[in-house]
Amino acid sequence: MSKNSHTETPVKNNAEAQPLLSTHKFLIHHQGDHVGVATTPIQKGEKVVGIYMDDNTEVEVEALDDIPLGHKISLVKLNAAEPVLKYGVQIGLTTKSCMVGDYVHTHNIKTARW
Repeated sequence: MSKNSHTETPVKNNAEAQPLLSTHKFLIHHQGDHVGVATTPIQKGEKVVGIYMDDNTEVEVEALDDIPLGHKISLVKLNAAEPVLKYGVQIGLTTKSCMVGDYVHTHNIKTARW
């Protein structure tokens, strides 16, 4: 009777085998941008690391709201009616103040086109 090698090899649970790793949870396109883009859902109260795509520097932010995948997190404090920069250009104007870590979306930003 042959031995089944799969039954003799212990299976490592990745959660047990490796310590928790902090990975980048958002990307920032340019130095000077006011927002980063979540690359994974971010939970309120979570301390998350983002990376600037133009020079690979990192920034840590505590999320003040849940941030869905692909949505924006504020990197700076902005007052109402201030420009919001992404990709190094203005993408809109705040409709109310934003704190570092706030979810930035249609409830607090509007297009600057109209």
